Amino acid sequence: MDTSPTTVPGATKGSVTSATVTEPVQRRALPNGLASTLVFLASGAVLVLETVSLRLVGPYLGVTLQVTSSVIGVALGAIAYGAWLGGWLADRRDPRTLLAPALVLAGITTAITLPVVRYAGEVLRGGATTGILLLTALAVFLPAALLAAVTPLVVKLQLSDLNRTGQVVGRLSSIGTLGGITATLGTGFVLVAALPSTVIMVGLALLLGLTGLALGYYLWRQERTSVPGRPGIKAAVALLGLVAAGLATVAPNPCDVETAYHCARVEVDAENPDGRLLVLNSAWHSYVDLADPTHLEFEYTQWIGAVADVAAPAGQRLDAVHLGGGGFTIPTYLSATRPGTVNTVFEIDGELVELGERELGVKPGPELRPVVGDARMLVGDLPDDSADLVVGDAFGHLVVPWHLATREMAADIRRVVRPGGLYVQNVIDYPPLRFIRAELATVSAEFSHIALVAPPAAISGARGANFLIVAADTPLPLEALRQRLGENEGSVTVLDGAALDQFIDDALVLTDEFAPVDQLLATA
Repeated sequence: MDTSPTTVPGATKGSVTSATVTEPVQRRALPNGLASTLVFLASGAVLVLETVSLRLVGPYLGVTLQVTSSVIGVALGAIAYGAWLGGWLADRRDPRTLLAPALVLAGITTAITLPVVRYAGEVLRGGATTGILLLTALAVFLPAALLAAVTPLVVKLQLSDLNRTGQVVGRLSSIGTLGGITATLGTGFVLVAALPSTVIMVGLALLLGLTGLALGYYLWRQERTSVPGRPGIKAAVALLGLVAAGLATVAPNPCDVETAYHCARVEVDAENPDGRLLVLNSAWHSYVDLADPTHLEFEYTQWIGAVADVAAPAGQRLDAVHLGGGGFTIPTYLSATRPGTVNTVFEIDGELVELGERELGVKPGPELRPVVGDARMLVGDLPDDSADLVVGDAFGHLVVPWHLATREMAADIRRVVRPGGLYVQNVIDYPPLRFIRAELATVSAEFSHIALVAPPAAISGARGANFLIVAADTPLPLEALRQRLGENEGSVTVLDGAALDQFIDDALVLTDEFAPVDQLLATA
């Protein structure tokens, strides 16, 4: 690097030689347009990574508060360390030799993210804190840190005049922020709606890699600036890039359809050619028998069917509201067992409704009315005393919309249920069963009569399971329900009265003000 002598202040003429030090001369700054583009791109790419990473880890960890917080925290940590490292290197090496490698390596690590997350996700599946932190770190940290190093490298190149330091730093910081905002809005509103996560990640990796290569060529043409490192290392990095691109294209994808909310696929039952299994976020969600709508495969759907059977005399039509559609198993069952029943189904994921129509035999009509939207908002629009049966089945094993679990939601449902009507809610929980106890306390704060249907081993806290809450403002038909469930066979228990109160104990009542659902469900 070129150097020029600088005299230390206070030195005498006779000591100039010994007091003279060398100081690097700043190389020519990047064109302002190029500098701005690099900062905009790098900052925006970090936010694309952050947004898409939530979708990458969602099938294995769910989209809970902890997962979202982990992705944001890891991304911020990567930005902090990357910016520090970029600034440190900028003071020790010519930034022109580092910019292109940083972008190329960011592209390579972005491509590697796909196979790493999808293979590691199967191992780290679940809601354990260590698994959440590790998988989100694998998804975000390396490429985000490399991209965060770009801005201080560019800033160092642009600081040719100390009198304009504030202006240069402020302008580039502003451009980086605008890049992040643009990427956040563009990814959330456009990219995720239009493209699968694999396409977004591979496209981003290619964009970063090609930008790095183009920048490296441009800088080489300008000042013959070469990329540091031995030829063998450069060849290894190039090979790594090719391997990363190959792995990204062949990495296992848990989705047939990637909707705005779910990673979904439909499987054919190997033992029943008419059976269809809807898998959401890598977990069994619904089973549909295309030839027999009265067939309820999953145990918890059998419990809901039993409650519906005793809700009114056999064959009598009902006005039913369903919070969550999934595979539309229960609405189809009610239409088959109680002709004339009107099933209004609130499903937030419109693409899931379309998937049901294509592959699960869902046929909208006068008796089946899918409504796309948030159940909390839609229930609020229903008239008082307008439903004989409300079925809450919007909670998954990894995703629980907390705003559907609060006392305010239960109060709105109670307003909608007619006198003599029933509310049933499916809840999934695991030992120590903090969430199901809290949800029972919440529902019982609004409904006068409540019962719990669950396997004995789950009630004892020996294992996780589905739990079915049954609630009403009039006495529940528990004897008929017990007979219908065959409770005496020991596979399921109907808990009520003092036994249920003992189970609930002093559990928290969830409200809109305080509903730590994700924490109640969290496992060590």
